[in-house]
Amino acid sequence: MNAFTIKDLENISGIKAHTIRIWEQRYGFLKPQRTETNIRHYCNEELKIILNIALLNKNGYKISQIDKMCQQEICSKILELQSASAIQERVVNELIKDMVDLKIHDFERTLSHYILEHGIEQGVKEIIFPFLEKIGILWQTGHIMPAQEHFVTSIIRQKLIVAIDGVPISDNGKTCLLFLPEGEHHELGLLFLHFLLKSHGEKVVYLGANVPTRDVHSIVETLQPDMAFIHLTGTCPNFSFDKLLRFLGEKTHGLQAVISGYPTQCYQKETPPSVQLKRSFTEMMDFISSL
Repeated sequence: MNAFTIKDLENISGIKAHTIRIWEQRYGFLKPQRTETNIRHYCNEELKIILNIALLNKNGYKISQIDKMCQQEICSKILELQSASAIQERVVNELIKDMVDLKIHDFERTLSHYILEHGIEQGVKEIIFPFLEKIGILWQTGHIMPAQEHFVTSIIRQKLIVAIDGVPISDNGKTCLLFLPEGEHHELGLLFLHFLLKSHGEKVVYLGANVPTRDVHSIVETLQPDMAFIHLTGTCPNFSFDKLLRFLGEKTHGLQAVISGYPTQCYQKETPPSVQLKRSFTEMMDFISSL
């Protein structure tokens, strides 16, 4: 069983922590446990409850109405939602629930069914990308078990590779170097960037995860790519974001580098002129669309 903080619930559900606290006080559907220092924590079942309630609330149901519903009625109302955004959020929520419950086959079945109906490109953009954005913070903070992360990573990695292989190789476009620095092993975000860039007609040189800086330096000197892309999810304890920025600013001959991921969201220092930070996948997608 996982123990989620109220901030985890906010990040995953999109409902502000302040609102969740008010709901706890007025209604009976959330009953968090507390640590010895009086900090709330929530179990898997409460995460699933807040996901259901948040989805209905975003689609016009008042919280006082939802509070009177049994779980069966809540599930029935969710299935009745017909807008594209509601359906997509429902599928993403199902993946999150399957992940926390270690329902490996249900997770793959849900994802595969959506891709079969809507195509791999829509599946990546509408389901995989929002799912990664929602649960990425849990990987960073260690609030999901390694077993949950491993099976999710394996299944999504397979889907992303299929999507990448299905995009024709372009002879035009910019040469884009994709890599993760030493200490970063979470590859899914980078694979998603590979898919986006290749779909946009760019030429991708994919190095993968945990690449030593000396290797990056050598490849930059040899290939002279136009741009470099990095997506950071969960780095090792001795990883230095400042050191990565210095390397990109000083040792890559002015190569334009674009970095996204969790460490960029709260970074306030000035970056080298050749480095841009994109604080969400949406920002990164917009940037790639503008190339």
